[in-house]
Amino acid sequence: MTIDRDTARADLHHFGAQTAALLTDPATTHGLARTLRAVAKELELARHHRAGQKAWPDGRIDEKPAKVQIGGGAHRIDGFFDIDAVPPADLLWDVREGIPLHDATVRFLFSEHFLEHVDYPRSAKKYARETHRVLAPGGQVVTGVPDAAHVLKQYPAPPAEATEMIERWYANRNCREDIDTFLDLINYVFRDQDDDPTYNPHYWAYDFEKLVQLFTEAGFRKVEPWPFDPRIANPKREWGSVYVVATK
Repeated sequence: MTIDRDTARADLHHFGAQTAALLTDPATTHGLARTLRAVAKELELARHHRAGQKAWPDGRIDEKPAKVQIGGGAHRIDGFFDIDAVPPADLLWDVREGIPLHDATVRFLFSEHFLEHVDYPRSAKKYARETHRVLAPGGQVVTGVPDAAHVLKQYPAPPAEATEMIERWYANRNCREDIDTFLDLINYVFRDQDDDPTYNPHYWAYDFEKLVQLFTEAGFRKVEPWPFDPRIANPKREWGSVYVVATK
């Protein structure tokens, strides 16, 4: 049976209304409520993505930007075309479904603290392959993520080091009071499951070696450390992160 897109959108709206109703029901259990909040987030992403699909049904936009940022959120970069699953962005699109750009048209692609929020291996490896596809020969993709090696090499961390990590990363989070040991901190860095609508879970941990493997497997000829550039990257992200530049 084939379902047209208008029907699918109506179904998503109905499902969203049901989800919202269950979340306000006092009889809804804690476990179910956590799952429903995750579903509600995905429904929002799906609505944005379907709007993009309606405008660009072949999965390719007319524009051919030379510089692109993926998943930047509120961090905008002058001269870059922003693609994200949620506003604000120049294009709303779920890149887990592919990057909606033409082959070999981008010179420079940038993302930071995005990759750890998509599932591995399916979405992460697809994203790496898609960056290779859209880049022109000699084009580069820069990727920054929380550095697993930075956290693990401190284990068991001296109190001062643990305190600095908490202050830098979790000072404004309700979860701070539940970081009772350094292993709790590691768990939050690697698999942040804080039940908060403002934050998205971490699905995978990366270090330099893993990023090299990921982008090499996707076809890139060279993957190297990227010297942090605050004109592009968010200065708040430098500490405790690892950045690589992969060249096609």
